[in-house]
Amino acid sequence: MQILVTGGCGFIGSNFIRQRLLERGSAVTRIVNLDALTYAGNPANLADLASDPRYVFAHGSIGDTELVSRLLAEHQIDAVVNFAAESHVDRSIDSPEPFVQTNVVGTLRLLNATRLYWAKLPTAKKDAFRFLHVSTDEVYGTLGPKDPAFTEETPFAPNSPYAASKAASDHLVRSYQHTFHLPTLTTNCSNNYGPYHFPEKLIPLMILNALEGKPLPVYGDGQQIRDWLYVEDHAAAIWLVLRQGRVGETYNIGGLNEQPNLEIVQRICALLDRKSPRADGRSYTTQITHVADRPGHDRRYSIDCTKLQRELGWAPKESFATGIEKTVDWYLNHRAWAADITSKKYARERLGVA
Repeated sequence: MQILVTGGCGFIGSNFIRQRLLERGSAVTRIVNLDALTYAGNPANLADLASDPRYVFAHGSIGDTELVSRLLAEHQIDAVVNFAAESHVDRSIDSPEPFVQTNVVGTLRLLNATRLYWAKLPTAKKDAFRFLHVSTDEVYGTLGPKDPAFTEETPFAPNSPYAASKAASDHLVRSYQHTFHLPTLTTNCSNNYGPYHFPEKLIPLMILNALEGKPLPVYGDGQQIRDWLYVEDHAAAIWLVLRQGRVGETYNIGGLNEQPNLEIVQRICALLDRKSPRADGRSYTTQITHVADRPGHDRRYSIDCTKLQRELGWAPKESFATGIEKTVDWYLNHRAWAADITSKKYARERLGVA
């Protein structure tokens, strides 16, 4: 299988590529990684694979129809996995337009270039071809404390410009399957965490701010609940859906780990107190600072991934306890990676709170 991965230098995309190329007996013969290298795209995430003959990097945008068409034809692509997206809610509140350009217009152009390529394939390759679109649980809106978890049938109710742009892209993918019969799949995941996570997101931000003696900013009362999914479990689920999912279907991917933000921060502090204690002997929890809540902040997300478990036999390997400890260890051992991003990408920016 030869795969075009878009946005593969980002957090989830780079973990997917690494997992596919390093897996023993992998069915993947080549991965072409198309990435525009905007603020969250970092080639260092895949530096260890740069010399692998099965890995090809192409610098460019999913909105560049000519480039996408050339890559599809040149490498005789068998599947497209679309991770490319602007993804940070705070940034979408500050400036919504880039989210519409990348997540909506970019996805539309990617779909159209793929459709034209797919239509000309021989019958056997045409039947085997897949387009998998990676989306988010935020398209479903927010839940109350006792509401049932989001299922694939939950109506869309996006509450931020980011979520609205992802909902639009999901609809476009659906329309291309229904109208043109392009063999598409969509996955909607809960909050990811793990290695190579961009430092503006909650978990890496808290780890790095703690180690640097900075405040640990928590929105409002910190009781916003998210379902946390270890990124390697997510990557494995995407691969399973790509190979075995039913064409035209959506699959929710969740970590089965609902946790309030404040508890996440406190657990990180407890791990750091044990693994890298402060010089003054005080707990990192003393750095927690409550800040004004984000506008329109969704209160709770929860994913029901019964369909994925029932149809494809998937289950996450990591509990939150094991996953968060692995994540803290990774950041403790990769301080240079984080410092490089911070110095290059945030020289003139304020680190956001998640």
